[in-house]
Formats: sequence, C-alpha cells, structure tokens
Amino acid sequence: MAIVKMKRIRLIALESDRAELFRRLQRMGCLHLSEPPSDSAQWEDLLHREDDHTADRQAKLRLLQNALDTLKRFAPQKTGLLTPRPMVSETDFLDESTLADELALAREVNDHAAELNRLGTQETRLLSERASLAPWAELDVPMDFTATRAVDITTGTVPGPVDFEKMQAHLADRVEEAAIYRLSQSSEQQCLLLLSHRSATEAALEVLRAYGFTAGQLKGWQGTVRENADQIDDELDRVRKNKELELEFLVQLGDRQDDLRLAADRISTQLDQEINRHRLLTDQRIFCLRGWVPADKAGGLTALLDEYDCAWELADPTEEEIPEVPVQLKGNRFTRSMNCITEQYSLPAYDGIDPNPVMAPFFILFFGMMMADMAYGILMIAGSLLFLKKKRPADPSFMEMIFWCGISTFIFGALTGGFLGDFIPQLCRLINPNSTFELPALFTPLNDTMMVMLGSLVLGLIQIITGMTVSVVKKTKEGHFADALWDEITWWVILAGLALMILKIGTVGGVPVVLVIGGLMLLYGSTRNAKGFGKVTALISAVYNGVTGFFSDTLSYVRLMALMLSGSVIAQVFNTLGSTFGSVILFVIISLIGNALNLALNLLGCYVHDMRLQFLEFFNRFYRDGGKAYQPLSLQSKNVEIIKEDK
Repeated sequence: MAIVKMKRIRLIALESDRAELFRRLQRMGCLHLSEPPSDSAQWEDLLHREDDHTADRQAKLRLLQNALDTLKRFAPQKTGLLTPRPMVSETDFLDESTLADELALAREVNDHAAELNRLGTQETRLLSERASLAPWAELDVPMDFTATRAVDITTGTVPGPVDFEKMQAHLADRVEEAAIYRLSQSSEQQCLLLLSHRSATEAALEVLRAYGFTAGQLKGWQGTVRENADQIDDELDRVRKNKELELEFLVQLGDRQDDLRLAADRISTQLDQEINRHRLLTDQRIFCLRGWVPADKAGGLTALLDEYDCAWELADPTEEEIPEVPVQLKGNRFTRSMNCITEQYSLPAYDGIDPNPVMAPFFILFFGMMMADMAYGILMIAGSLLFLKKKRPADPSFMEMIFWCGISTFIFGALTGGFLGDFIPQLCRLINPNSTFELPALFTPLNDTMMVMLGSLVLGLIQIITGMTVSVVKKTKEGHFADALWDEITWWVILAGLALMILKIGTVGGVPVVLVIGGLMLLYGSTRNAKGFGKVTALISAVYNGVTGFFSDTLSYVRLMALMLSGSVIAQVFNTLGSTFGSVILFVIISLIGNALNLALNLLGCYVHDMRLQFLEFFNRFYRDGGKAYQPLSLQSKNVEIIKEDK
C-alpha cells in the first residue's frame, strides 16, 4: 500500500537476440525503458539509435481507427453497456499472419468512405444548383440566349419587398423601349426578365438599379432551365444510387469490425515496441538499454536474462536519479480504488507518499455522507458489481470506488432513515392516511441540520490533522523534525490550548498555559529563519496564513452537510409532488423519475466535491506530485482481453 520500489537495470546484449528478447520482455510486461542517459553523446562514435519507424506504425493505427470509426457510423454493431471485450489468447494475439489482410480491409473501408464523402459533396452541389434554378422555371428560352439583332435579354433579381407594379410602371414611363416581367417571387427575392432595345438597355438598367436590380445570376448556363433541371435530376439519381451501393459495401464490411479492432491492438503493440526500440543504443552487433523494473519482479527478469548471452546490472536508484524513476502505486482492493482519483490529480513523486491509504477512508466516508440514501447505495453496489463482473474493464478502479462509496452511502442512509428520500412513509400515508410509519433514524438532515454541520466540521478537522500527521512523519523520516515541530506540531499545541481554555482546564491564575506555550512556539518557529524587520513580517504572515488557511480549509467541509441536505430535500420534493395526485401508480412513477434524476445529479456533485476536498484541503498538507507513470513494455490491448499463457 505504497509506492512500488524500483530497481535500475542496465543491459548489454547481442543484436541477434534483440527481436526475441523484446518479444519475451513485452509478454512479461515489467520493464520500463528510459531514454539514453545525457552522457551518451560520448558514445556516438560507437553506438547510435536506430531509425525511428514510429511514424509508419502511427499511420497504420490511424488507418485502422479511421476504418473503425467509419464502420461504427454506417454499420454499427449492437453491443450492450455490459458487453465484455472479446477474449484472445496470447498466441492468437501475437499471430500477425492476418495483419496484412486486415490493413487491406481498412484501406478498402476508407476508400469506400472517401468515395461516399465525394458523392455526398457532389450531391450537395447538385442540390444547390437545382435550388438555384428553381426560381427561373418559367424562363422558357435558353439561358445563354442573351440578345437578338435588336433586343437585349437580361435576367436578374430585386429584393422581395420591392413593389413590382411600381417598378414596372416607373420603367415604362422612363424607357418606352423596355419591358420587365416577373418569373417568380419569394420573401427574399423576385426573379425578373428584362427585354429592351439595345439602344435603351443602359437606360433601363439605370432605372432598375434604383430598386436593387442585380443581373448575371444565370451566367455560365447553357440550354433552357427545364433541360438543365432534368439533367441535374438525372445526375442526382445516379449519385444517390452510387451512394446506396457504397453504403451497402460498408454495411457488408461491418461484420469485420472485430478483426479491425484486433489489428488495431496488434499495431498498438508494435508501436509500443517501436517507441521502446528507439530508446536503445546499438552498433548493429550489440545493443544496450537502461530502464526500471519493480523490485518484486526483478527475480523473474533476471531469470529471463540468464537465458541469453548478455551482461546486466541491477541497482537501487541514486538520489540524482529519483526524478526519473517511474511511479507505480501498489494497494489492496480497498486502496487501489483511489487510483482513479490520484491519477486525475498527479502521481506522487517517487520519494513522496502514496496518498491512497490515508485518502480512501475519508473519500469513501465523505461520499456516503453526502449521498446518504439506502436505495442509492444498493443501486451503486449492485451496478458496480454487475459492471465489474460482466464488462471486465481493463482498469477496475473507478467501479471499485463506486462499490465502496455505495456501501458508505447505504450505511449513512440507514443512519438517516433515507430510502429514496421519504418514499416509504409517503407511500404508507398514501395507502393509509392514518399511517404514522417512519423509518428508524439516528438523525435526519432536515431536523438535525446543526448536528450534521458540526459533524462535517469535525470530520474535516480530523482529515486536516491526519494530513498534518502524515507530513510530520514524512519530515521526521527525512531528518527534518525541526520543520515538523514548528510547522505542524506548533498548531496542534495551539488547538489543544484553545480546547483546554474553552473547557477551563490547565489555566494558572487565569492564564491558559498550553495556549501560551503554543503562541511562544509560533513566535519562535515563524521567525527563526528571518532577520531584522523580517521577523515581524514573518510572524504576521505565519499567524494570518495559519489562522485563515486552517479555519477556511475546515469550513470547506460544510459542503458535506450542504450536499446531504440538498439531496434529501430534492428527493422529498419529488415524493411530495407524486403524492399530490392521490394515486399510488402516479406516485411511484413520479417518485422514481425524480429520484433517478436526483441520483444522477448527486453522483456527479458528490464525486466532484469530494475530489475538491481531497485535492485542495488534504493534499496541500503533505502531498508532493510530479511522478512519472510506470509504462512498461507490454502487450497493448484496448479492444480485446488477452488471456495470459504460461510459457
């Protein structure tokens, strides 16, 4: 239940053994390879990195992923939420004999998708052209016929609100050798045909421009509107038939999605191997590597290396290497459920502290306190167990966290008498108006608000002191007990002094001795490293930051009471709303819908607020982040579950 101890390994082996050794190391999944050390430049004349082929693997992975995304969109497979990943043996997973066919399949899918996109673009263009011709349907002369020997034929538009009769009369009055006709009208525009003697065309256009006349919409077209519309319709039919054929091809290929997923995992494994291979140094006869292995797996690794002609060295990390050591958290089923929380913040430094063992009880307790409903707890427990059993997720930590929080939620629900709020008492009163049945409760959020608030503050104070205790232990182990004494223990003495003063214990002549001792410790501790006037500012800063920080952090835990109260009130509101109809059936329906919404909101709200309390109020007492994730050379399996084989 701590950070896994790592061993540094340095290895020199024959290049001829590299491919086989890498495959076996990948199956073992325990070696984290590091980049070559900074002093490797001095070896450049002897050793070098091999060419990097990660781009090729990444391109193949994108090819497969694009094909999967296409098939998922056009030929979705019916899978349930609890459908587990397919199980594949190691032998079948590492068998790459069909990989070329699967890549060819991916290219075929992507080609069909590209053709489908091209046809879709063409269909959109044709529909746009068809729509642009629709207002000119009454024009029965070729659109490229713009003049006779004496007459100009001009098409154009004016805005929809223009008074056509007024414009027509104005044109007739000003230019007798011109006439205008309206072909169609809409709220946006009016399509017009202008016939004018060549000598009067400019004068006619001058009159029409005053009404917003714009010519030239039909430039580039040949033939009549009807001929072009028919041609576009024929082209649209052809495009749509081709689209249907492409869709049929994609639907037929939809059954091959499992093959593509397996291929994507195989390429991911190759990509991981390629990334790690590029971290080697070689001269084409030997290669050397540097990496990290968990101390408890070092024996298995050395047993494997003993089978090859190679030289290797295992050692503990030096102080200078600490920042480079990868971090792996080790815990039991209870504490590992917090991995999903810690990883969202940042992994601890290798020489830091695993927060999960001390955080887990508080996180789970706080979550249950905020939810506080037996029915919600039962649903969380049953849902998480069902998901873990059926889905078999690669990382079960989140669902395990939901399971433990569900137990806590049920316990607090039993303490507060909450089962879908006050569902059972309301139902009993609906069936029998004289019923006085109430679920037994130690306390209730609505009736004992002050007690709940004080309990929240006490729990918050306990967690803050726990964080300070962890900090004291850590500093003491590192040989910095003086820092622990003046930074944390001083405040414990002050808090103890305040408590004794309130209880009127330990006073001599009216002077609270313990509190005075704590004040003197604060005075010395905060100014011990300052000089001159800096002692005054250091004391003021310590008092201000200590008092405001300590008590504001404690007050943040009032949100435990607030979330518990809001969840209880929302549930009761929906139950009361359902009971107003006087029907048991309507009551049950409305109550269940409302409580489902309340459960969803509470799951999100309690999760976010619980994380906030851990990250801001708890971690800042002792936590040092910055750890690098332990990412060993291993088999990558996002889409399938690999069955380990003993070899």
